[in-house]
Amino acid sequence: MRIISGKHKSRRLTAPKNLPVRPTTDMAKESLFNILNNTYYFESIAVIDLFAGTGNISYEFASRGTKEVYAIDGHFGCIKYINATAEELDLPINTFKSDVYKFLEKTSLQADVIFADPPYDFEAAQFLKIIDLVFSRNLLKEAGILIVEHSKHTDLSQHEKHCYDKRYGGNVFSFFEN
Repeated sequence: MRIISGKHKSRRLTAPKNLPVRPTTDMAKESLFNILNNTYYFESIAVIDLFAGTGNISYEFASRGTKEVYAIDGHFGCIKYINATAEELDLPINTFKSDVYKFLEKTSLQADVIFADPPYDFEAAQFLKIIDLVFSRNLLKEAGILIVEHSKHTDLSQHEKHCYDKRYGGNVFSFFEN
C-alpha cells in the first residue's frame, strides 16, 4: 500500500500480515481522491474512517493536509498499527478501538466526509444500518458525504440518501448525502 499524494506522496507502507484487512487498492483510492479533490479543501475538513483497517484512507487524508482524521476499528492490532504509523509519519490521526455500530450510536463527532469500508461479506442489512446510523445521528456536517466501499455484488442504490456509485473493478464506492 502507498500514500498517493500530499506530504508523504509515494511513501510505501507494509502492514503486518496478521491483520484482518483488505486495503482499498491504489487504483480505486486514487480515483476516489480525484473525485474528492474536486469537492473539498482537505485542509479544512474533518474525516471519520470507519472499519479503518490498516489506516490506508486515513493516511491519505492526513498526508493531504486534513487535520481532523478519526480512524475507528474494532481490532486492537489495526489500531496499534495506525497509531504507530501516524506517530512515525507525524500525521494527525485520532484512533478509537470500537465496534463501529457502537461508535456510531454514541459519538457526537461530526465530519465532512465519512468513509466506511466494512467487510465485503456483510449482508445488505449490515451496510444499511451504517448508513441509517450516520443520517439518524446527524454525523455529517452540512454538505457532507458518506462513502461506503463494497463489492460489485452489493447494491445500496435503493437507499433514499443514495446519490451515485463509482465502480473500479470489483470495488464500488456508493455516495450518500442529505
